[in-house]
Amino acid sequence: MSEETIFSKIIRKEIPSDMLYQDELVTAFRDITPQAPSHILIIPNKVIATVDDVTTDDELTLGRMFTVAAKIARDEGISDDGYRLIVNCKDHGGQEVYHIHMHLLGGRPLGAMVKR
Repeated sequence: MSEETIFSKIIRKEIPSDMLYQDELVTAFRDITPQAPSHILIIPNKVIATVDDVTTDDELTLGRMFTVAAKIARDEGISDDGYRLIVNCKDHGGQEVYHIHMHLLGGRPLGAMVKR
């Protein structure tokens, strides 16, 4: 699955973004509708539609997403108090863009993850 997404255009800098990090594997930028004081999206540069489409070939990229999340959390000053990482999968999981992306949220207490 390698369909073009809005994130593909952000990776190529065809759409402006507040980019915080980019290397050969991943790109990170601020969410345009933040849900917390720090709300950053971390995406693979390769289009992977959903978690169900991940293969063992993607392990290095997915690992890089986590190390970049930790780096950005430190840079944002939110690592000491903690933060949340969210990856949604398909409709019931709340996925809106079918290009895997990790939400890094922090900067305030985030409360319960799911309503009981």
